[in-house]
Amino acid sequence: MTYEEIVSEVKKVCDGKILNNYSDHLAVEVNITGEGEGVFYIEAKDGVLHAEPYNYYDRDARFNISAKNFLKLAEGKLDPVWAFTSGKLKIDGSIEKALEFKNVLDMVR
Repeated sequence: MTYEEIVSEVKKVCDGKILNNYSDHLAVEVNITGEGEGVFYIEAKDGVLHAEPYNYYDRDARFNISAKNFLKLAEGKLDPVWAFTSGKLKIDGSIEKALEFKNVLDMVR
């Protein structure tokens, strides 16, 4: 997959989704490693989820993960805790916010 294809898939899953009963702010930057490498961010703001193909320097957490594993994570086919403990997912920043991101993804699925 190319970087553009990855971002397109992430936008299909996340972009513009309404987050009922979620009013916090959460910004996660995703650094895709390996094939299709690049950086994008996913942000929950004002009850809506957004995904954009840019760096987000004021992020809560940064995920370092392959495209294949991130797409599985976003689709609910890969448990983020298992991915983290097995080394498939590396997290920089707040682990608490990274776990909150899982809950946000659960809301949009």
